[in-house]
Parts: sequence; C-alpha cells; structure tokens
Amino acid sequence: MTDSPSAAFTETPDASSAADDLRAAAEGKSPKRPTSETEQQAIALKEAAAGKAAKLRNFAGQKAGDLKVAASEKIGAMREGAGETAGQFRDVATEHWQETRERAKDAHRNMEDYVRENPTKSVLTAVGVGLVMGLLIRR
Repeated sequence: MTDSPSAAFTETPDASSAADDLRAAAEGKSPKRPTSETEQQAIALKEAAAGKAAKLRNFAGQKAGDLKVAASEKIGAMREGAGETAGQFRDVATEHWQETRERAKDAHRNMEDYVRENPTKSVLTAVGVGLVMGLLIRR
C-alpha cells in the first residue's frame, strides 16, 4: 500500500530516520528522506509546466515583436500618407490665398479709379454712409 498518495504521510519512520530529521532541523537544513513515486511525479509535472511556461513566454515575446514591427510599418505608411495630404491642402490653401490677394488688389485699383473719375459722387456717398453709421451707432 505504499503506492497510494497518503502512504508517504501515514508511514511511521524508524528511529534513525527520525533522529536524522531532528539533526537536520536543528542545523536549519531540510531532512533527507527518499522521495515517493507521487512526489517524483509532482516534481516531473512541475518541471514540465515550467518548460511549457518558458516556451509560451518565448512564443508570446516573438509574437509581440512581430506585432511591433507590423505596427511600426503601418504607422510609417500612415505618416507618409498624412504628409502627402497635408502638402496638398497647403498647396490648395496657398493658391486660394494668392487668388484672394489678387482680387483684393483689383478691387482696390477699381475703387481708386472710380473715386478719381467721380470725386463728387464719392465724397457725397462717403458722407451719407458716415451719417447713417453715426445714427446707427448712437442708438
């Protein structure tokens, strides 16, 4: 009946092994005793679990590295695309700004020409606009 798991714990040790255990405990060492088949199986299972855990850690590390590389590539591609889009927006905005400046210059020139050709009308129009603005502001 020494094959059962509880047999290792229910057996009564002989006097010499008990004395050895007491001496080892007094010295702060663990007592030396033969390991049972169950303990050997437990140790083997523990070692197998540790080996599988190490393999799993290595596999997870490799996959994490692969994901990091893939993410870096995707980010690089996105940055490149965003840079191109930003450049296109900048070019369009610059073009519109230049067109607006040209239109404003044309309007300014046309206004100057009109004032030179019609000074009386221009002055009376300015006085009228000023009077209306003054009345609106006063309220």
